[in-house]
Amino acid sequence: MTPQQFMQKWQASSLTERSAAQSHFIDLCALLQHPTPAEADPDGNWFTFEKGTTKTGGGKGWADVWKHRHFAWEYKGKHKDLDRALVQLQQYAVALENPPLLVVSDMNIIRIHTNFTNTVQEIHLITLDELTDPAKLQLLRQVFNHPEQLKPDKTRNAVTNDIAQRFAALAERLRKRGHKPLRVAHFVSKLLFCMFAEDAGLYKGGKHIFTEILEACRDYPEHCGGSLRGLFAAMSKGGIFGTLPIDHFNGGLFDNDDILPLEPEDIRDLLNAAYQDWQNIEPSIFGTLFERGLDPDKRSQLGAHYTDPESIMRIVKPVVLQPLENAWQLAKSDIENVLQASRAKKSIPKKARDIYSRFMQQLADVRILDPACGSGNFLYLALRGLKDLEHKAGLEAEALGIPRQFSINAGPHNVYGIELNPYAAELARVTIWIGHIQWMLKNGYDIKRDPVLDRLDQIQCRDAIITDKGVQPRWPEVDFIIGNPPFLGDKKMLDGLGEAYVTDLRKLYQGKVPGGADLVTYWFEKARDQLSRGRAKAVGLVSTNSIRGGANRKVLERIRDTGRIFNAWSDEPWVNEGAAVRVSIVCFAAASANHQTSTAAESRLSQSGDQHSPWWLNGLFGQIKQIGEPAEALLNGEVVEEIYADLTGAVAQGLNLAAAKLLMENKGVSFIGTQKNGPFDIAGDLARKWLQLPTNPNGRPNSDVLRPWANGMDITRRPSDSWIIDFGVDMLEEDAALYEKPFEHVVSEVKPKRVGKREERANLKWWIHQRARPEMRKALTNFNRFIGTARVSKHRCFIWFDKIALPDTRVVIIAREDDTAFGILHSRIHEVWSLATCSWHGVGNDPTYNAKSVFETFPFPAGLSPNIPAADYADNPHAQAIATAAQRLNQLRNNWLNPPEWVKRLPEVVTGYPDRILPVDDNAAKELKKRTLTNLYNQRPAWLANAHKQLDTAVAAAYGWEADLSDDEMLRRLLALNLERSAYF
Repeated sequence: MTPQQFMQKWQASSLTERSAAQSHFIDLCALLQHPTPAEADPDGNWFTFEKGTTKTGGGKGWADVWKHRHFAWEYKGKHKDLDRALVQLQQYAVALENPPLLVVSDMNIIRIHTNFTNTVQEIHLITLDELTDPAKLQLLRQVFNHPEQLKPDKTRNAVTNDIAQRFAALAERLRKRGHKPLRVAHFVSKLLFCMFAEDAGLYKGGKHIFTEILEACRDYPEHCGGSLRGLFAAMSKGGIFGTLPIDHFNGGLFDNDDILPLEPEDIRDLLNAAYQDWQNIEPSIFGTLFERGLDPDKRSQLGAHYTDPESIMRIVKPVVLQPLENAWQLAKSDIENVLQASRAKKSIPKKARDIYSRFMQQLADVRILDPACGSGNFLYLALRGLKDLEHKAGLEAEALGIPRQFSINAGPHNVYGIELNPYAAELARVTIWIGHIQWMLKNGYDIKRDPVLDRLDQIQCRDAIITDKGVQPRWPEVDFIIGNPPFLGDKKMLDGLGEAYVTDLRKLYQGKVPGGADLVTYWFEKARDQLSRGRAKAVGLVSTNSIRGGANRKVLERIRDTGRIFNAWSDEPWVNEGAAVRVSIVCFAAASANHQTSTAAESRLSQSGDQHSPWWLNGLFGQIKQIGEPAEALLNGEVVEEIYADLTGAVAQGLNLAAAKLLMENKGVSFIGTQKNGPFDIAGDLARKWLQLPTNPNGRPNSDVLRPWANGMDITRRPSDSWIIDFGVDMLEEDAALYEKPFEHVVSEVKPKRVGKREERANLKWWIHQRARPEMRKALTNFNRFIGTARVSKHRCFIWFDKIALPDTRVVIIAREDDTAFGILHSRIHEVWSLATCSWHGVGNDPTYNAKSVFETFPFPAGLSPNIPAADYADNPHAQAIATAAQRLNQLRNNWLNPPEWVKRLPEVVTGYPDRILPVDDNAAKELKKRTLTNLYNQRPAWLANAHKQLDTAVAAAYGWEADLSDDEMLRRLLALNLERSAYF
């Protein structure tokens, strides 16, 4: 069929939709030389007319034509309303497997709507008389054969980011003019919602009413305020604006008509923003981007990355959606059983309809809390998932013959939030309003009116973990708790939150959250308490990945004591406050989840007088394990029998390394280096200058208080030749002042940063390192050298330090000077233990060696433990073999790090310090920069592997083990030794 023949036939046609639809489509196939549905797919599995089942309200099929992964196509009679046809396709898109194209036609017009995920929606129009245009014919061929070629280039995320940037600039200008930030934020929130409202068609009388105001005031900015005030007033209660009727919006957003004066530049920016397609903004990132523009404190994060929805769904899906989806499958099975038992009846039994109605009511009653909701991303995605499930259940019920509910009951009332930041709290409400309206329009449902916006007072602006009276705040009784609480390390809490707040917080949670735990752990404990009280059924929270170790892990141990971790991701990339971080995701439920029946939703159901809900309905909120929480746990996407407090799951059956105990035989040997809390460190050249000065007025040299200093990078890279001023642990100020030049330095550089802070209030000595580690110094008193390792390092490497050195807090010090201890620590057996019991740090996700959880739990070979002086096992053949292999390893490494041809060794300027190692020339200096332990272990040459193999064999023999044990078997044996030895104390 030629285009002219097709046009001639269908211009003259006056057939109705029912009579003409299939004939019109078959002719299109002929025009495009494409097989008809019957020719291409006789069984109707992937290309068919009348796809689906009988629709509620009459009619056959959910779409007149359907081609899998291509399109859904709906016909109307000539000159009929194609918008109604599109609404039908939108309502049934889920049942049609969300085709990328939705096509509607009245035989004169073919209208193609793109439906690709995360892209702006585009509309392509082809009229009957345009079919002679080769470009239009090619467009139609793409619909039938290559729909991906119609995928829009611009993503919804890009649109949202662009709009956020424009509003950020506007908010910044308004603040600079002296307007209060919160007033600016509220005004800008109203402006942005108005732009969305007009693109979403929420203004019945004038589709572009807001844009028209801006256009009219472009040259008359002095009149803009009055026009906006009139519009806001009409939206507050409903009324007339000019000649146009305006619905009642309010919701608290339009509770007043307050405006700020706008200048020509502001109006131009607003117009540029208004011309964007606001209906296509992406709610899952919307609030985050806008918050950065509205909150002056977050201005620096503009343009930074945001948490993607897929990451958030790792919590929302297992905690909220999967249990509800499982509940629907059980309800659906009950419906099918009822229908099967009554198959002889012509009508649908009331019992089947009741099961469906009651399930839908339960979904409408679900309560979801985010106690650190930020700008609402978690809540929006949870609400969207809830509505998707409700929509899907309606379609599947209709397929069984039960009339579908075309009113959607789930909505903003399902979500609850707590947020301290007022900018974020307001945007959370706007995010949820916009996301809810978008979903309704996308799926073909009518928008609620009078008011359009329900108040969202259940999103509260307050502190979630402590009140201003120093007591725990009450969280609402809900079914699910999800969220991403704030990350703030223990050491940064005092500066970030204030000493009084932190003191009160730690006192309030004493015995529940360790004093050295990070801020995020308080949300975990509070959520655990909600579970234990029956005020929630499941929780999913994000934490820094340090929650797996140290003081933080105690909170997860409490969660396991009273419940169960059923889903976790131990270490994942994340974006927090615009910065890339590593996190742990933890989903947990109460231990009594299978037995409790007094949950929020179920109690609400019983209050309604329904005492005869089916067993699956009780299970929905009372038996999570049965219908939602899997019998096995999921760790990093893999099935494990159990998830432990360190977020490992038995690599071997029953292997719970979190159960390892501290060993008395290892106590008092490992230490973290000093924490200076001030610029006590100086360059080597300056230190040498001071070392060569005459003795001080007290007759003592500066060498008393000057020591070579090292941090973790001095181990993993090259030594930095840094030194440190060290007045010990208790030197009096007047005695320190006798060391003239070092004391002058701390007076000018350290004192201003510490006097007046909490050191002074606590009567601490500002000239002494904040944590001078007296126990460490005492343990090292009689040693000529000691062992050190970087706390955070890609490779677990140990080195020797001279006794005079003073490493800082990023180094773990082992108070041993024998090669046997060095060799055991550098063995594969200890490395496997350290990787299994450590925590993880930073974007690079490097293992963190913890003095307690790693070293003090590690069982050394019998007779070679740290509580035994090296002299006592000097004749032990295993000790001798280990020492020989360790010496060889250390010698080979030092030869590689400092080849004699490239370095010269010079005595230090005064005695008592190790020799200096310097490059012989510039070329040697350049090459030596590449010679680091990190680079060496990245390359792991054969000689290094052989040296480690010899050492590993010697250490394994000391345990009486084979040298080639698997990691799992090593860990099992080490844990058994740990538990056996700890039982003696």
